[in-house]
Amino acid sequence: MTTITRPARPGDEAVLHDLAARTFWLACPPGTAQADIDAFVAAHLSEKSFAGYLADPARTIVIVSVDDRPAGYSMLVSGPITDPDVSAVVDGATSVELSKFYLTAERHGGGAAHELMSETLVAAARTGARTCWLGVNQRNERAARFYAKHGFEVVGVKRFLVGSEWHDDHIRQRRLSSTNGSGTTGS
Repeated sequence: MTTITRPARPGDEAVLHDLAARTFWLACPPGTAQADIDAFVAAHLSEKSFAGYLADPARTIVIVSVDDRPAGYSMLVSGPITDPDVSAVVDGATSVELSKFYLTAERHGGGAAHELMSETLVAAARTGARTCWLGVNQRNERAARFYAKHGFEVVGVKRFLVGSEWHDDHIRQRRLSSTNGSGTTGS
C-alpha cells in the first residue's frame, strides 16, 4: 500500500465532501440521530462549505490517500477562539485548532491516520503556533487513544452541538515543535 498526504486545493471540494459524508458519523456517539448527522454534514461539510474553507487563509486542509484513493482529511483553523470553555484553557494567540480529523472506517488501523497526523502536525507548526488543540467526544474511546498516542492531553471540557443534541467533548492539547519541523514534541 502506498500512502500519500498532500495539502488540499481548490477542486478538492467534492472529494472532501464525500470523505466528510462517509466519516463524520464515526466521531458521533452511539444514539446520535442520523437526521442530525446528515443535517450537520449538509450545513458544515458540503462542497460549498469546503470551497469556503479552501479559500480561507486561516485554514489548512490535508488529504491522505491510500493507493491513490482518498482515505481521510484534517483541517487546521488559526485565529481567535470563540468558545468560552476552550478560551478558558487554551491561549488562542499561541495555538491552532485541529478542527477536523477523519479517516474512512476501512483505513482504521492501517497507518494512514498516523501519516495524516504527522503531516497535520507539520502543517500546524508551520503556522507559527506553539500548541495545537482539538475537541473530541468523551465517549469516542478509539479517538481518545489515538490522540493520546500523538501527545494530546486532556486540558478541559466543552460542548458540541449536532442537530438539537449537545455532546460533551474533551479539549485536548499538545505542544508543537518549532525547531525540527517534524511536528514532534520539542523540548
